[in-house]
Amino acid sequence: MFTGIVTDVGTVLALENRGDLRARIGTAYDVSGIDIGASIASDGVCLTVVDKGVSDGQNWYDVDISAETVNLTSIGSGNGWVVGKRVNLERALKVGDELGGHIVSGHVDGVATIVAMADEGDSTRVTLEAPAHLARFIAPKGSVALNGTSLTVNEVDGANFGINFIPHTKEVTTWGDAAVGDAVNLEVDTMARYVARLQDYA
Repeated sequence: MFTGIVTDVGTVLALENRGDLRARIGTAYDVSGIDIGASIASDGVCLTVVDKGVSDGQNWYDVDISAETVNLTSIGSGNGWVVGKRVNLERALKVGDELGGHIVSGHVDGVATIVAMADEGDSTRVTLEAPAHLARFIAPKGSVALNGTSLTVNEVDGANFGINFIPHTKEVTTWGDAAVGDAVNLEVDTMARYVARLQDYA
């Protein structure tokens, strides 16, 4: 379980196909405090730590990513994971931690696409297109997780929805690197999913 509050921006250090995709992610986290088997959200995808260490002063951890996860997330997209790519990181929520964002599972529902970007003062307005089957779960002033970042929806127009990124968010996450055409991991709000499910049976 996560909150969508990014606590580090890691870097993909290595990728190796060995049945599943093995990825090594460089991080500022103290890896001595990360257990093997721990969950870390990496660009919003909950991944399990299978190895860790320090090499040449760089902290790192390894994860195995199944072919299904690669295919159903932005990891396998045109702007997907390559060596050197920066990724948003969040360690799993602990009892007593501050819930600064919203409840995020790290189970990506689909991939949205950035269709427009425009600067508004120091902030950036980004318009994304959600997969059609997920559009019903996105509402103005509701929450979404995009590449693991908890964000508030400004407006909705069919499958398109807008997000405003303030300078702080762009500085402490990978959103300062975003470009039109990028594929983005989308997780809809859990509450929205359950409300829609209840309406199906109303």
